[in-house]
Amino acid sequence: MSVKVPKSVFSFFKKLEKNNNRDWFNANKPEFKSVEAEVKQVYQKLLERLEIHDNIDKLKLFRIYRDVRFSKNKLPYKTHFGGAFHRTKPRLRGGYYLHLQPNNESFIATGFWDPAKEDLLRIRKEFEMDDSEIRALLAQPDFNTVWGDTFEGDEVKTAPKGFSKTHKSIDLIKKKQYIFTKKFTDAEVLEADFLEHVDHAFKAIRPFFDYMSDVLTTDLNGVSLLDDEL
Repeated sequence: MSVKVPKSVFSFFKKLEKNNNRDWFNANKPEFKSVEAEVKQVYQKLLERLEIHDNIDKLKLFRIYRDVRFSKNKLPYKTHFGGAFHRTKPRLRGGYYLHLQPNNESFIATGFWDPAKEDLLRIRKEFEMDDSEIRALLAQPDFNTVWGDTFEGDEVKTAPKGFSKTHKSIDLIKKKQYIFTKKFTDAEVLEADFLEHVDHAFKAIRPFFDYMSDVLTTDLNGVSLLDDEL
């Protein structure tokens, strides 16, 4: 059965943007619950697509309530849906994210946006030792026509501790995140084949995930860190 993103997602959030308060939300909560139920079907259908060609450990659909405790922005509700698809660890690394937001702000993201400290160090050490494989991967037309040839994400200003700021791979080493994003217009999101396009993009990231999974499950000598292969 074909599942598509309903127009009600964008229309509801546009109203919420103008009435982001608890009184309005509580009065319109039945509408939100109806929209949320339809959106859950969209994320579930994408999960089913992903599971055809990948091993997904879980889908996490984020709640609409904002955590305002440490934020200057005290608006109580998010004006988007976000859902993350986690690959099965420890062998498989990386993850997928789908963000649905009106006003042409929808996007998909993939990669490593919050790597553990030890994983970040391992990635940097790999790039310090040999950057040829990752650069060849980023240069592949099948990959960069979908995701581009440059990592997005935060980075340190010069060089991480223990690394030379003049190293030939410092552009890779200084990254704190290794992510890619792809934006969609509202019209594109509402097309019947939107999930097909998303799934195609996520398939295109697999060479990168395969490479990074290999890096993060071996030491610098290529010896497996997984117990079942010791």
